[in-house]
Amino acid sequence: MSPLKVIVLLVCSLLFAPLVMAKEAKSMVADPEMEKVVNEISAELRCLVCQNQTIADSSAGLAVDLKNQVREMVKRGQSQDEIVEYMVTRYGDFVLYRPPVKPTTMLLWAGPFLLLLAGLTVLVVNLRKRTALLKDGELSSEENERLKALLESEPVQKEDKS
Repeated sequence: MSPLKVIVLLVCSLLFAPLVMAKEAKSMVADPEMEKVVNEISAELRCLVCQNQTIADSSAGLAVDLKNQVREMVKRGQSQDEIVEYMVTRYGDFVLYRPPVKPTTMLLWAGPFLLLLAGLTVLVVNLRKRTALLKDGELSSEENERLKALLESEPVQKEDKS
């Protein structure tokens, strides 16, 4: 067997080996109702590593650990409110994917509306300035004389359309 065939065979076997060993994912919990509760709670908690995903969506190590911790708390019979309160006590309001409206988070909730209002204000001011510049106004007598002089001094050239 030529060395090239051996290399090709080796590369193919390395590429397809994971497919041979692949198995169907097992459910983390035998009880689907409990897993549903875990997923509902996990959908309300922010991944502290990713910050733009919930721990239900994230595959980061810390998110997996937090989800396992939620699963254990559900197994012990703790309610959703107790679990969320524990997480907030431990990690702060930042762990909540939808933080509550209170003085410390007011800018977070009002910020997008304030930015929109500021943008609209800048737009209106600029449009008013622009329309003021574009308004047709009467020329002063000095401007009229200057315009007449310019028009009389330069002969009008017609374009040749041949």
